[in-house]
Amino acid sequence: MQQRISPAASVTGAITLPGDKSISHRYAMISSIAEGDSRILNYSTGADCHSTLACMRALGVEITGEGTEFLVRGKGLDGLRAPSSDLDAGNSGSTIRMLSGILAAQPFVSRIFGDESLSKRPMQRIMKPLAQMGAGIRAHEDKFPPLEIHGAKLRPIDYTLPVPSAQVKTCVLFAGLFAEGETTVIEPVRSRDHSEIALREFGADLTANRGKITLVGRPQLTGRDLIVPSDISSAAFFIVAALLVPGSSLVIRGVGLNPSRSALLDLLIGMGAKIRVPQLESQNGELIGEIQIDHSTLQGGIIDGALTAQVIDEIPVLAVLGAATEEGLTIKDAGELRVKETDRITTVVDNLRRLGVAAEELPDGLIIPGRQKFRAAEFDSFGDHRIAMAFAVAALRADGESVIHNADAASVSFPEFWNTLARVTE
Repeated sequence: MQQRISPAASVTGAITLPGDKSISHRYAMISSIAEGDSRILNYSTGADCHSTLACMRALGVEITGEGTEFLVRGKGLDGLRAPSSDLDAGNSGSTIRMLSGILAAQPFVSRIFGDESLSKRPMQRIMKPLAQMGAGIRAHEDKFPPLEIHGAKLRPIDYTLPVPSAQVKTCVLFAGLFAEGETTVIEPVRSRDHSEIALREFGADLTANRGKITLVGRPQLTGRDLIVPSDISSAAFFIVAALLVPGSSLVIRGVGLNPSRSALLDLLIGMGAKIRVPQLESQNGELIGEIQIDHSTLQGGIIDGALTAQVIDEIPVLAVLGAATEEGLTIKDAGELRVKETDRITTVVDNLRRLGVAAEELPDGLIIPGRQKFRAAEFDSFGDHRIAMAFAVAALRADGESVIHNADAASVSFPEFWNTLARVTE
């Protein structure tokens, strides 16, 4: 699919975005192993999150509903059944990594695979701790999907994450639900804590203090009524669009503002962005607010260390923004981007250069000088949803009509993206 994007006169209006992808995955998985019913509202419309629903159904969980509202009839910790065929995670790294923690504890063998892109993403970071807990896992070339998981009675472990990863942390915690005793995960840099919040919401005994998360195994999880906040990672594209295009003023309602994710707003405000949060409330343990964004001249700066881990999903669109700042943007400690849906460092630099923007590729990041002009171009998403959306935003500031090739990649996380973008740029 090709998508043509014309330069925008402004980005204006008020919008509500789809449910947070990260939270949707977690609610679907935890509610499936809880006791009783859970009702999930504003569930993500992205294909990745529907891969998770399909996997849970294949494991014997009754899930009804459509669109953004689902009823999950939980089976309890010991109620899942062996699937009749291989589990398909699609393009979703979140599905395969987090669900593997649950599969590792089952009294059956399961096999989970994904599409061509997912099949190239290494899985050693979950295989190692799950093996320590007692599960048997086989993988293609000992690291790539498909994964064949021989479930076992798991033992608790103390595990220090070698690199920050909310997905790996969640995988270990989900496995720890089934182990007698306390499972502890230590993270050197704080990552998003949706799993910790959701597990507590369902009734798990979990403590978190200074990077040490401890979970008591075999809890009684109880079904809940849940509302998924709008996805701040999806909001990031519209936030940057409004900051980039002169004359813009945009309101985004109901956005999840979990402190482990809202570092994006702190970063942008620190660079000079005119961003306000006039409303803020708590729902199911998650902070939700309204964001007001006005066009701004930004200074630029450096993203590194813990901050990189907190905004890792937003880096493609932040790289676009960096070229329009006064001082440019340098991104470091982002080596994880090389093992996403694409090598996002390479694909960002490739598309920036098509845009006429100078950019230097680093082993673990990139350098983008500021005060650059954007020219119309033909971009390629390379099948990566965040690349497709980031360069659609870039095209709004270009000097003519641009084309996004493989634009349908956006449907992985945000099927409504193109219609929403058209609505705020009319």
